[in-house]
Amino acid sequence: MKKLVVVILALSLPGGRCAPTDPDVGIQYHSGGLSIDISVGRHLNASSCKQLKEQYNTKDDGLYYLTSSSGTEYMTFCDMTTAGGGWTLVAGARENNMYGRCTVGDRWSSQQGNDINNPGGDGNWDNTNTFGTPEGATADDFKNPGYYDITAEDMSVWHVPNKALHPTWKSSSILRYHTDSKFFTQYGGNLYGLFKRYPVRYGIGQCNVNLGPSIPVKYDLGSPDTNKLFYGPNSRGEFQPGFITFRAINNERAAMAICSGVKPTGCNTEHYCIGGGGFWPEAGPRQCGDFASFDGEGYGTNLGWSASKEITEATVLLFYR
Repeated sequence: MKKLVVVILALSLPGGRCAPTDPDVGIQYHSGGLSIDISVGRHLNASSCKQLKEQYNTKDDGLYYLTSSSGTEYMTFCDMTTAGGGWTLVAGARENNMYGRCTVGDRWSSQQGNDINNPGGDGNWDNTNTFGTPEGATADDFKNPGYYDITAEDMSVWHVPNKALHPTWKSSSILRYHTDSKFFTQYGGNLYGLFKRYPVRYGIGQCNVNLGPSIPVKYDLGSPDTNKLFYGPNSRGEFQPGFITFRAINNERAAMAICSGVKPTGCNTEHYCIGGGGFWPEAGPRQCGDFASFDGEGYGTNLGWSASKEITEATVLLFYR
């Protein structure tokens, strides 16, 4: 007679507890300062967090694996609770060194210096380059395949203090808002497609003549008034809060990629818009960088043209749905 032997394997945790071996089951265990997150990296066959939400009824914010249209598997953060959930993190932009003008780390403008012969800078707003990790998205710049691969309708933006850990992003954020007009259906389906239509490069146009689309937003944390106060008093006089704007151009024809939470009505956009091309003529390289001239009248002073320290030292996380 043959005997059937059943072997049960389990991951032992402190205190004799066991963790499930099913990769789709997630738990967190905390003991004596030790944190083990077995929910990280849940594998389900989906191309976006929206698909995870709709097909698998996934409800928790956190890190998940997604698969691109070419079969590339990658991990990202999903916001499953804001405004119905299903938001996929695709990019994060931060200023790694306000005093380093278009130097290493300025991936959303130029890492090659302030150069009129390189008007598009690194070009990461409209290319398929990827960099960074989802866990480190507030400690370094981040961009995953979803940025160009996911066909989206709307986007969400979080301003999160630099170096915050991902489980605290939502609770520690200083500003959060999203669109709900399905504007991406008119502009290429995602930021990659939008910036192909509205390239971010020096000399591409003129202020307020060649401005890209401005889309109304709804605030999940904050308001138009609080949004406005993160920027200097001079800046407040030349924008309207409650929007997200793409491809702004300043007085000197330097281009910025995104004006977070505002629609420019003036031309000093370097003080309240982020990202850009590879050349800023005014006092070059004084304005060259990912957060070009947020320190117009001193770092974090919130005086004159200077933005507040809070917004200057916050990563801009970009989500699709």
